[in-house]
Amino acid sequence: MRLGVAAAMVEGSLLAGDVAIEDGHVQAVGLSPAGRSGLAAPGFVDVQVNGFAGVDFLVADAAGYARAAEALARTGVTAFQPTLISSPPEVCAEALSTLAALDGGVDGAQVLPAHLEGPFLSPLHHGAHNPANLRPADRELAAQLCAAGPVGYVTVAPEIEGGLALVEHLVQRGLIVSLGHSDARGDAAIAAYNRGARAVTHIFNAMRRWAPRDPGLPGVALSRPDVFVTAIVDNVHLAAETVRLILAGTRGRLVLITDAIEAAGLGDGSYHLGDRSVQVHGLEARLADGTLAGSVLAMDRAVRNLMGHGASLETALDAATRTPARLLRRPDLGELRPGARADVVVLDDGLAVRRTLIAGREVHAGR
Repeated sequence: MRLGVAAAMVEGSLLAGDVAIEDGHVQAVGLSPAGRSGLAAPGFVDVQVNGFAGVDFLVADAAGYARAAEALARTGVTAFQPTLISSPPEVCAEALSTLAALDGGVDGAQVLPAHLEGPFLSPLHHGAHNPANLRPADRELAAQLCAAGPVGYVTVAPEIEGGLALVEHLVQRGLIVSLGHSDARGDAAIAAYNRGARAVTHIFNAMRRWAPRDPGLPGVALSRPDVFVTAIVDNVHLAAETVRLILAGTRGRLVLITDAIEAAGLGDGSYHLGDRSVQVHGLEARLADGTLAGSVLAMDRAVRNLMGHGASLETALDAATRTPARLLRRPDLGELRPGARADVVVLDDGLAVRRTLIAGREVHAGR
């Protein structure tokens, strides 16, 4: 099967020519004759999404996951980490049990092991998380949650009591640890990254502010070449100047995330994020007190937004594809090259999603 595109993003570089798919894999790139228009890119990988299209992953059943996975595929996402915010342990365990029963088997975007965004977070920077659901760093509770279902990624505040030991414990278990919702000073952030933490969760949001002699978590994350920087580029969570600063400071380490909630794709109204009530108006999702509560962002829009702040096409697409795959240590994701699994998004000249393929099978075809 030929995709009929004019060019493709192949291993981070734009290559003129068409793409051929065979037996679920990319068979060839740079083919002539090329299509008149359209760009093939690796499928998008979202490492932080709480819900989508009316589905909240904390309470979703198998049918809900199927609806969300189909809707995410329409935005070019071919793999995603369902993110579970801080919740009572039994609620989180039930959500993980549902995820385990799926075994990745839904149509649409591939469901990856969960991202636990809490409950081991700072009460000083709980953001939209219910502070009643936060817990001290607790290896036993972490082990119980990981035993309840597939968990691949955990956000931890390293400065809370036992936080550094928990970071080290999770890393030793093979989990990806990100630092966030944190009041960490620079020394605590450095210590956590030295123990194997790998990323920062939605940089500059829900964390100690950067100061000249106290760069805190965001300053340390930006300064270290071994740290991946996740960011919500929805033109709400970060000022334009902040996005440009992140672009200048990351150079191949920026990971676009949506942090989307169930309201994404549905418009204004009243929704939920776990046990929190959220009001959506336009691009903003907020609690009653005005606190931002996730986003209504889609990944294709995040790519376009990042380019609007000065990123090159290559940088913007890498931040939604190859870089999150590297963060997750998943060489099977985020690549478009001969021999790779054909998880592909076809974009039009305005970078809107035209088609989405997963393992070579078309799961979305736009107008």
